[in-house]
Amino acid sequence: MKHNPKHLAWHETLEMHELTAFQANNLIGFKMALGDIQDPQLHSLYTEAIQGVENNLKELLHYFPEAPVGTRKLTEADLTAYYAGRLLIFAKTSVRNYAIAITETATPSLRETLQKQLNKAIELHGKVFYFMYERGLYPSYNLKQLLSNDVKNANKAISL
Repeated sequence: MKHNPKHLAWHETLEMHELTAFQANNLIGFKMALGDIQDPQLHSLYTEAIQGVENNLKELLHYFPEAPVGTRKLTEADLTAYYAGRLLIFAKTSVRNYAIAITETATPSLRETLQKQLNKAIELHGKVFYFMYERGLYPSYNLKQLLSNDVKNANKAISL
């Protein structure tokens, strides 16, 4: 089978988007927290994580021009986008983690509790998503804009 595509596949582009958004958002948070970390070993771990995530983003950014679609200062609007994105990532990750945990649960009462909490996480995700979507912070139906936002956010996170 010949493998010489002119662009990335849609599904891998979307996964690349998720990874880029997740890492850029957390990189900003790590950099914001670095000055508050007093423990030298933890500070070193954060510095290592920051360097690793910066490298990850730089590598991923090389693939954005291959997506199948034809630097910001942290203003108040950018902080709203950042905080909303961070909450969305938390909610999305919670849904995934609860779903995995439920598959490992043998105790019926714990399973019920986790299912209840999973449903709450799904509700939170929906509320945060629509908050962002209604404000133009998550253009989910515009792949070109979505990826453009990823590039801007990743470059901003690297430059902080």
